[in-house]
Amino acid sequence: MPISRNKLGSIFVFGALGLTLTALAYPAMLGVENTTSGQERIIANTRYGPITEADRDFIVKVRAAGLWEYPLGEMVMERGTTAAMKEAGKHLIVGHAGLDEMCRKLSAELGVTIPNQASPQQQQFVATVDGSSGKEFDSTAVTIMRVTHGQIFPVIAKIRANTRNTMVRQLADLANDTVLDHITVLENTGLVNHENVNFQQTNPPKLPKNELTPPPPQPGSPMLVLKPRPDLNINTAAPSPTPAPSAG
Repeated sequence: MPISRNKLGSIFVFGALGLTLTALAYPAMLGVENTTSGQERIIANTRYGPITEADRDFIVKVRAAGLWEYPLGEMVMERGTTAAMKEAGKHLIVGHAGLDEMCRKLSAELGVTIPNQASPQQQQFVATVDGSSGKEFDSTAVTIMRVTHGQIFPVIAKIRANTRNTMVRQLADLANDTVLDHITVLENTGLVNHENVNFQQTNPPKLPKNELTPPPPQPGSPMLVLKPRPDLNINTAAPSPTPAPSAG
């Protein structure tokens, strides 16, 4: 049975909508409702084109999303009660492994610092799902993931339309394909309550900035790698060819 609106509301008050639902400047924080023209400020020029604050925030958001959705995908693969749930888990793992590889490449090429841990709210997402079982586990996991994916979708489109950096453009292309794939497999479970999902997507809670921001990596710590899983052998989005340096 789909989660009721009351129960769903408490999940997002205490579990909270994480980084995928807000604009992040790393390590500073900018809420979606407070976004200004400062997001378009160029913070670096690279051979792939200029990097704006919005570009940097997007790279961090994609990396942080994988840091909670990849382990959640593993959990769904193991504990989902239907074949459709297990298939959704596979797509989460494979999709975020591919995005993570690209984020790490952009981090090195563009000099963007990326986190090694998800934000406190994103970690709470995983804990919330982990605290349920059976059909409730399925419904809770699908609802949380469908809301977060629905919120990030328009953010991807805005970055893709506005960025002047060819590597960020490539990441937006892959993120668009991956998020659409994830939305599709989540809806294929038959557990998406669109009324509840639409309500949560358009009425996100206001949350403290420190809860939304993933902690910065410790100096000298190795970068966490989300392990590719070619053994899962699913049909999902593939990366575009590596872009050429920008002509300006």
